[in-house]
Amino acid sequence: MVTIDIQDPDLYIDGVPHERFRALRHDDPVSWQGEPNGSGFWAIVRHPDVVEAGRDWRRFSSARGSTLEELDDEQLAVRRSMLDMDPPQHTRLRRLVGRGFTPKVVRSYETAIRLLTREIVTAAITRGRFDLVEEISKPIPVVWLCKHLGVPEVDAGLLIDLTDRMLGQEDPEYREDDIDPDVVRFAPFGTLAGLESYAYAAALADERRANPTDDILSQILFAEPGGEPLTPEEFQNFFSVLMIAGQEASRHSISHGVLALIDNPEAAERLHHEPSLFPTATEEIIRWATPIHHFRRTATVDSQLHGRTIRAGDKVTLWYISANFDETVITEPHRFDIAREPNDHVSFGKGGPHFCLGAGLARLQVRITFEELLPRIASLRLAGPAERLRSNFIHGIKHLPIEVASA
Repeated sequence: MVTIDIQDPDLYIDGVPHERFRALRHDDPVSWQGEPNGSGFWAIVRHPDVVEAGRDWRRFSSARGSTLEELDDEQLAVRRSMLDMDPPQHTRLRRLVGRGFTPKVVRSYETAIRLLTREIVTAAITRGRFDLVEEISKPIPVVWLCKHLGVPEVDAGLLIDLTDRMLGQEDPEYREDDIDPDVVRFAPFGTLAGLESYAYAAALADERRANPTDDILSQILFAEPGGEPLTPEEFQNFFSVLMIAGQEASRHSISHGVLALIDNPEAAERLHHEPSLFPTATEEIIRWATPIHHFRRTATVDSQLHGRTIRAGDKVTLWYISANFDETVITEPHRFDIAREPNDHVSFGKGGPHFCLGAGLARLQVRITFEELLPRIASLRLAGPAERLRSNFIHGIKHLPIEVASA
């Protein structure tokens, strides 16, 4: 059987290669993808299999890393974040911030997020023509993140830059060229931006220890989950995860959602007349966007799946972007349906220990953005081509020039 390649980042420059995923779901749902370095991984692409593997952390572990990068034990000891752990270690860290993301607490953020979003959206619309990513998609989640964590708002641009460079190494716009591998060996994603994020987190920790407040960072620093305070390495990795996760889901969902409404003007018109559809439209936007293409696990035991033998130690990838367009679960998945119910998407994972902690917050930010944007504009169109991130990991839009007319 000839393997259908889904790992080449160039495949994603013009959009998701959905035909390849459809072929794999039909003919080769657990395919072996050879990597240029001589290694390789299994790709799980059907919705039920992605859900089951994501829940079964004992058989498909996160402890060797959540990305395809090969890390030795020494690197893992320094770089391991909450994403790279299984219970009970993962549970210990997740509890640190879990209380700040309960449905009741998230609902309490709505007024503050709406006021922030309204200010950002209104300022952008007055320009008439602008890059939606730069003016709306990026600032809304990161400014809220700064306020929520207690990070100086003046550093919002720095957090965006660090995140772009850590996650965008396959894209020429963000790639850090001529890096000494030994210098970044213990940095997140093997990047200089990762080293900078560690240094930034360490400086924040020093400042909070000297001048504690009631913000989330202080709560994390002085907490003792499991009876022990976080080590400096744990805090630095924890901060990096919060910084990235607090931006990516909302940012890319907003960008893809606006592009979907431009491509489907009847959906935008319907939302104008039926604002009660904003909640279901939000779920459809998040499914359509699927901000993370895949996450990696590592097999802990030999097992069989669809006739393939997965060996203990093999890398296994769960392709959410494929699961979200699995026609056996999602009816007419390539139809953008703002009234879709049910919507069994897996953009935030589905069950299991790694279900996205900030899913409720991301949903709220996305819904409010469109509730504040659409009533304020009379027209919405592209003012240039959408530029997509060259990545098989992040489903991102780098630039989205649009032109609007105020309502």
